[in-house]
Amino acid sequence: MRQRRAWLLALVLAALFCGFSGWTYARTQADDDLAHARDRDVALAEARRHIGTLNSMDGHDVRASLRAWTDAADGPLKDELRRTGDDSAKVLEQEGTSTRATVTDAALTALDARAGTAKAIATVRVEVTERTGRSTTDRKRFEAGLKHTGESWKLSSLTALAAGSR
Repeated sequence: MRQRRAWLLALVLAALFCGFSGWTYARTQADDDLAHARDRDVALAEARRHIGTLNSMDGHDVRASLRAWTDAADGPLKDELRRTGDDSAKVLEQEGTSTRATVTDAALTALDARAGTAKAIATVRVEVTERTGRSTTDRKRFEAGLKHTGESWKLSSLTALAAGSR
């Protein structure tokens, strides 16, 4: 009898714990802080991806790289890329240089999810390979403006930062 009561008490306590855990989990799904953290994480991931894209170039398929640049941008930056695309393509095809960028670190410096805007800073390692096969590595720093387009975050601006700034 005593053992039966102990098992019944353990069962009741386990059911109460499961109920409390489910209730707590359900409340966190509507939490504003959690939603802000999700928005921040998504914006930062998109900033990293797009900054890497805009610093990469396939010297063998310049037009595809320029399309990727345009797809990563929005607003004034996208307009600029479209306006200069043909001239840039001619120069880049003639040079034949390829670059592969890796964002080594990035952070959001501002986020207004309601307005759909954000700012990010990033450090980028760019591996440059000339047509001759000679390769070098460069390190750069950028500040990027982001805009939420309804489907994802895109870069609205990208500015190179001088060493020692910000």
